[in-house]
Amino acid sequence: MAYQDIFYRFADLGAVDVFIPFILIFTIVFAVLQKIKLFGKDSKRYNVVIGLVMGLSVVFPHVLGYYPPEKDIVLIINQALPNVSIVIVAIVMALLVIGVFGARWEIGEGTLSGWVAIMSFLLIIYIFGAAANWWYYPGWLWMMQDPETVTLVITILVFAIIIWFITKEEKEEKEDNVFQKLGKAFSEPLNKE
Repeated sequence: MAYQDIFYRFADLGAVDVFIPFILIFTIVFAVLQKIKLFGKDSKRYNVVIGLVMGLSVVFPHVLGYYPPEKDIVLIINQALPNVSIVIVAIVMALLVIGVFGARWEIGEGTLSGWVAIMSFLLIIYIFGAAANWWYYPGWLWMMQDPETVTLVITILVFAIIIWFITKEEKEEKEDNVFQKLGKAFSEPLNKE
């Protein structure tokens, strides 16, 4: 019970509504600006200021109630992040299982990394879109609105990919098809620093 009281106290202080979204947005913006060096080599001060402005510009309207309830960015982030965490854990677990069977795979190597990047990107778009209520589900897909069902589908897909990866037979080298070329195209930027 004491742990619950601590978390309730943090929530009352604004950890969920202010600090966590601010730190997340600030860190992402700062890291991207540091990586791309938009303002030159010695641009750390500028990157910090831009990260602060971006983080605060998301948090302030939420705290002051300026966002409409269905368009509140902080609520969308807080609803989508647990599902994104599930995707990350599923990918890491898939890589662990593949590694147990002796396969060695490094990030940015081969077409598999391109496909993982594409699928992860699409899944993240779906998760954030679902959190923001962007998607319309036909009557027969009503179950996809339930986060537990989405988690089950993701888990089944991950295990299906693992089984395919383990049981596939090596084929002779031949010219890449369109999907392999697309996978390689997405994996190439991951290889560059």
